[in-house]
Amino acid sequence: MTEALTPSRDIARLIEIMAALRTPVTGCPWDLEQTFATIAPYTIEEAYEVADAIARGDLIDLKDELGDLLLQVVYHARLAEEQGAFAFGDVVEAITKKMIRRHPHVFADGAARNPAEVKGSWERIKAEERAEKAAEHARLTPPSPRLREEVIPASILADIPVGLPALTRAIKLQDKAAKVGFDWPSLAPVFDKLKEEIAEFEEVALPSDPRGKKEGPHKPAASGRLAEGESKAAIKEEFGDMLFVMANIARHLKLDPEAALRDANQKFIRRFAHIETRLAEDGKTPNESSLAEMDALWDEAKAIDKHA
Repeated sequence: MTEALTPSRDIARLIEIMAALRTPVTGCPWDLEQTFATIAPYTIEEAYEVADAIARGDLIDLKDELGDLLLQVVYHARLAEEQGAFAFGDVVEAITKKMIRRHPHVFADGAARNPAEVKGSWERIKAEERAEKAAEHARLTPPSPRLREEVIPASILADIPVGLPALTRAIKLQDKAAKVGFDWPSLAPVFDKLKEEIAEFEEVALPSDPRGKKEGPHKPAASGRLAEGESKAAIKEEFGDMLFVMANIARHLKLDPEAALRDANQKFIRRFAHIETRLAEDGKTPNESSLAEMDALWDEAKAIDKHA
């Protein structure tokens, strides 16, 4: 049986606890079954819970959620240590090295003292780090006979993590491209592009709406009648294009699309709760009510929001 442990403010205790959980035979059966892939969704979830605590202004929850997120870092480091790749100390060393390197104006003799100079220095140093990381991967990764002999330069988009929320990643991709001049000159043409994408989406989506067929014929898709699988693929593609342009509008306006959608979700929850409450006053539920009744109550909730 594992020796009893006590809570501590020292990170070494958390590392010790994780080692105990992952120790064969005496460790936790659930923890022993986990891999990087199975733990990754929990890592993302914990990051969102940190953001949620911040949005709610709940510092007590924030303390707990930061602990849960820290556990995820320790967990992944332990998995890597078991494979002989790296340990938690290597993670700490890597991030401290990165922070010192990226802030020469604080920790060295750099002269950048205004935000613009700091940002320029940051981007230059990150580019150097990308080149070094690519070289390290090339050194540690066995050569493949399928690779071409010539060296293909790494894309400037290569370091945007795939696991980011899609809208957030879209903005980061667009930001990177904009830095080399691939960008709309102003917001107006982005809205023109959005109208174009909405029209293209409507063209493929409306014919596939079974509830809309009673309302009359829709304009057929430009490519003619599509098979069901092709239709689904076309709808998905056009919807993605539309969202990508929406992300570009958010970028131009310096909005966080994830935060905007979270706010919209909360507004929907609040207004629908008003519908449920008002119906309950009459002894009814949404299932027992008509769409017209709920629409009227929705408008009532909007009016309350407007004057709040």
